[in-house]
Amino acid sequence: AQIVGADAVSDLAVLWVDAKNLKPAQFGSSDSLRVGDLAVAIGDPLGIEFRGTMTDGIISAINRDIKSGNRTLTLMQTTAALNTGNSGGPLFNQYGEVVGIVSAKYSSSGSGASVEGLGFAIPMNDVFAMIQDIMTNGYITNKPYLAITGGTMTEEMAAQR
Repeated sequence: AQIVGADAVSDLAVLWVDAKNLKPAQFGSSDSLRVGDLAVAIGDPLGIEFRGTMTDGIISAINRDIKSGNRTLTLMQTTAALNTGNSGGPLFNQYGEVVGIVSAKYSSSGSGASVEGLGFAIPMNDVFAMIQDIMTNGYITNKPYLAITGGTMTEEMAAQR
């Protein structure tokens, strides 16, 4: 496979595979998902020894804002067990359609609190636009940002509100 382009923050990449007779995954609409819908993740937790591990759970939240570095991603939350090696893999619905791309999980490391079942996936409807951007530009170009200029406010400026 050859890398067409990638985005590290989203953990997405587009690959070109020069092969015949491959069966493509079926994609579903993440917009039709509801809290409580079945969610299934497949990945390689902890490396090749556990390759192809499948875990199931539910969609436990829609449109959850998660900070990653200096970006905020709006993701779906799932209770399907996610581990290192699931990231970048598919999240399926009960019909076997890919409805998200696994991207993150919260863990209790160093926080003193114990958490389980806080996994996150990029909604497939968002992924389509990201993939198109990667295929066109080699990377995701439409990352939002806010430009702010700092300065000192005088009493006169404050009075103008």
